[in-house]
Amino acid sequence: MVTQTDRYDLILAGGHVVDPRNGIDGPTDIAIRDGRIAAVGETLERDRASEVRDVSKLMVTPGLIDIHTHIYHKATYYGVDPDAVAARSAVTTLVDAGSAGAGNFDGLRDFIFARSPFRLLAYLNISYPGIFAFDRDFVVGEAAIRDLLSVERCVEVAEANRALIVGVKVRMGAKTSGDIGLEALDRALTAADRLGLPVMTHIGQPPPSYAQILERLRPGDILTHCFRPQPNGPTDGKGAVLDALLNARERGVLFDIGHGMGAFGFDSAEQAIAAGFAPDIISSDVHIMSINGPAFDLLHTMSKLITCGLGVKDAIAMATDVPARALGRDDLGHLSAGAPADISLIEQVKAHFPFVDVIGVKRTGATLLRPHGMLVAGRFVPPGVRAWETGHYLQ
Repeated sequence: MVTQTDRYDLILAGGHVVDPRNGIDGPTDIAIRDGRIAAVGETLERDRASEVRDVSKLMVTPGLIDIHTHIYHKATYYGVDPDAVAARSAVTTLVDAGSAGAGNFDGLRDFIFARSPFRLLAYLNISYPGIFAFDRDFVVGEAAIRDLLSVERCVEVAEANRALIVGVKVRMGAKTSGDIGLEALDRALTAADRLGLPVMTHIGQPPPSYAQILERLRPGDILTHCFRPQPNGPTDGKGAVLDALLNARERGVLFDIGHGMGAFGFDSAEQAIAAGFAPDIISSDVHIMSINGPAFDLLHTMSKLITCGLGVKDAIAMATDVPARALGRDDLGHLSAGAPADISLIEQVKAHFPFVDVIGVKRTGATLLRPHGMLVAGRFVPPGVRAWETGHYLQ
């Protein structure tokens, strides 16, 4: 006799499960009870479940994690609605990458995070007001103003919000850190050292150079926009990966895509991957200026990297297992029994799809990843509108 405690709320039946951490890559059932994964196996007892959902035509993965987004919606010009982005890209966890600093993180926490059904986390900007003046025609670099780079305030707010803040963000480049340059990175590193957290650093146009930034980073720190176009690209332009990247990876520095509106080039990606230097993490850097292209969202960005030569299973690992580890969230990024039932449902479509990078270079891909909904803590969320199919972002 099956008792109530032996029953499942739901079985996802017959899907092609891709769970890199657990080495699963094939047809598998997943049972869910009380918002957590209760069992994983090839042939679970379907009559034990209150509901059985046939997902045999889909890939079933750990809940996708977009480690670089900007979701301080309507409080900053470029912030987008996290719920709309998550639903249309089957992303269960979104991480805001420095939209807020110590001076305004409470608003991000109380008005965005607290009202969303998805898992939302944040890197805290070393600059007190976060990214406060950034659109297509108007940029004031928040890391270029020394008086805003308060280590004390950053540490104080991060300590008070340990459950939500996963690291310190700094944006490095001619337009973002200006004449201060590497001092901004040093202050971010000082704050992160005191907190025992990683730094995520943006790399833009020089100065500083790729090498100058990387030589300061520690194991577990993240260099985002790693495959940006030249200048400050990852290769010498002839296909050889810069020694600075190889040395940093040897030390344990992580490399994140962070596509956005200006930070992903096909030439850079193809050269680096062909040379054996794949990214560690794939993220979208989705914001109001990239959500209608060229980045669109995480699934679209993953599809681009597959077009550049990555395997589908590798791309899934770079959006599940690896970012979960980078965030220090061992509960996420895998489908082990007992883990939260954060699960993405994805269709892999064969399609001659025209992809475009941030400088207008085009490639035709053969694979497109499309969302078919997700579960967040066991609750099903239907797929949302795909902007790259409709041509616009729905607020």
